[in-house]
Amino acid sequence: MVDDDALFLKLLEIEYLQHDDFTIETYSTGELCIENLPRNPDIIVLDYHLDGIDKNAMNGMETLDKIKAYNPDIPVVILSSQDKIDVAIKCVAHRAIDYVVKSESAIKHLQTLIMDILNYKRVEKELSLAHVGLA
Repeated sequence: MVDDDALFLKLLEIEYLQHDDFTIETYSTGELCIENLPRNPDIIVLDYHLDGIDKNAMNGMETLDKIKAYNPDIPVVILSSQDKIDVAIKCVAHRAIDYVVKSESAIKHLQTLIMDILNYKRVEKELSLAHVGLA
């Protein structure tokens, strides 16, 4: 999870630490996220803005493009306080898997989305292994 809003990031971390299904790593900048891509995340939840701490920091779109250049198969969900359809379309055009508006229901929506992505990846892996005769 990548967000420059420390309070929101902590809220997400606390919410998801209650789940044994996955491990959470948090970063306050896109640069830190990019540095840690070799850790092979299953999913990245990425804030759209990211310049709250450092005005010269990479924004979410720049970070998204670098993630996709590193590995186009990493699912990236953009999280933003902007409720604008053109921003959401731009994110999806840059290969984000989804766009979630920060709201009261965002945490629940993200939780459902993350579980759906993890389940999809699990099934995809099982089908791939079955196809080559390893399952």
